[in-house]
Amino acid sequence: MTAITATAPTDLVDAVSKRRRTTELGLLLLAFIVTGGLYALASLGRNASLPADVGPFLAGVVTLVLVAHLVVRRVASAADGLLLPLAALLNGIGYVFIARLNDDLAALQATWTAVAIAAFVATLVVVRDVKKLRSYPYTFGLIGLGLLLLPLLPGIGRNINGARIWVEIGPVSFQPGEFAKIALAIFFAGYLVENRELLGVATFKLGPFRIPDPRHFVPVLAAWGVALVVMIFQRDLGSALLFFVLFVVMLWVATGRAAYLVAGGGLFALGAWFSWSQFSHVQTRVQVWLDPWADPSGSGYQIIQAAYALAWGGTTGTGPGLGISGRIPFEETDFIFAIIAEELGLAGSTAVLCAYLLMAGTGLRIAQRSTDEFLSLLAVGLTTLLGVQAFIIIAGVTRVLPLTGITLPFVSYGGSSLLANYVLLALLMRISDRAERRVARPAVAP
Repeated sequence: MTAITATAPTDLVDAVSKRRRTTELGLLLLAFIVTGGLYALASLGRNASLPADVGPFLAGVVTLVLVAHLVVRRVASAADGLLLPLAALLNGIGYVFIARLNDDLAALQATWTAVAIAAFVATLVVVRDVKKLRSYPYTFGLIGLGLLLLPLLPGIGRNINGARIWVEIGPVSFQPGEFAKIALAIFFAGYLVENRELLGVATFKLGPFRIPDPRHFVPVLAAWGVALVVMIFQRDLGSALLFFVLFVVMLWVATGRAAYLVAGGGLFALGAWFSWSQFSHVQTRVQVWLDPWADPSGSGYQIIQAAYALAWGGTTGTGPGLGISGRIPFEETDFIFAIIAEELGLAGSTAVLCAYLLMAGTGLRIAQRSTDEFLSLLAVGLTTLLGVQAFIIIAGVTRVLPLTGITLPFVSYGGSSLLANYVLLALLMRISDRAERRVARPAVAP
C-alpha cells in the first residue's frame, strides 16, 4: 500500500482550526456584549446614570480579549473554542460586580486581568509542547512544595484574616498556593503515568487484603501529605480539600481502580474527624455550617447574610446594582457568588454554574481526546482544580459544605488566583491543540 500524503491531514487540521477560531471569536463577542451590558446596567442601578468610563472600559475589554484570541489563532489554532470565551465571560461578570462593590479593588482587578492575560499569552508562546513537562515530575513536585512552604517563612509570610497563606515581598503580595496547585498537578500526572501499572496491580498482602506495593506510593503520598500538613498549619482548609480531591481523582483515573475512591473517602472521613477534634477553627466552621443562628452577630453572620442575599434574589434577581452592598464581609472574594445571586437571581447564578460545568466538560473532553497518557491525565488534573474549586466555594456559600476561604475562579477578586487560572487555561488549550492535531492526522500505511 502507498503512504497517505500529508495534504489530507493538513487540510483537515486547517478546517478544524478555522471553524474553532470563528466559533471562539463569535462567543467572545457575545461575552463582550454581556459584560458591557451588565456594566452599564449595574451603573444605572447604582447611580441612575451610565458610567463615565464606559468607553475606555469597553475598549480595554475588547483589546485584551482580541489579543488573547489572535495569539491563540496564531500559536494554538486547533485548540478548543469554548474555554477562552467562558473564562472571559466569568472574568467580565466578576469584574462588573467587583466594580459595583469597590471602585479601588476594581482598578486593581483590571490591572491583574491584564497581567493574567499576558501570562496566558506567555504560557502559550513558551510552552509549545506540554508533553516535555513529563520529564521533570520531581522538579515540579519540589516547586509545588516550596511554594506551599513560603508563607510559613518568617519575614515574608503574612497572616491575613486568620489564614497564613500570603507572601509579601516589597510592595507585592500574593498567594503562592495558587501556583503550587498547578505544579503539583504536573507532578502527580508525571509520576502516576510512570507507575500506573505498578499502582494498579495488587501484589502486597496486608492481612486478608491485597494492595499495591506501598513503596510505589511513597513519593506521591509524601507530596500529598506535606501539602495537607502545610495547609492545616496555614489554616487553609479549602486548599487542603482541593489538594486531597486532586490526588484521589488523578490516582483513580491513572489506575482505573474504584478501590482508590473508596479508600480516599475513608481517609477523608478520618482526616475530617481528626481535624474537627484537634483544631478549634475547624470546629467553628462546622458549627457555623450546622447552625449559623447560634451566633448570628458573630461567626454565623456571613452565612446568614449570604442566605438572605440568595433569598432576596428570587428567580430573576433585584437587578444589577440594586442589591444591598456592604453587609457581607469579604463579599468581593469569598461571597461574590451570593452578590451575583442576589442581583441576577436564580437565572443569573444558574448561568454562572452552567459556565463552570461547560468548562469542566470541555476539560474532560480534551482529556478524553488526547492520545498521550500524560497529557490526558494532566488535563483531568487541571480540570479537577477548576471544577472542584468552584464547587467548594459555591457549596460553602449555599451551606452544602462548611465554608472555606478560597476564591471563585475567574470571578472573585484576587490577582494570584486570576493569574494562576489563566496559566492553567493556557495549558489546557495547549493540550487541546496537540490532541486535535493528532486526531486529525490519519494513520500512515507502510
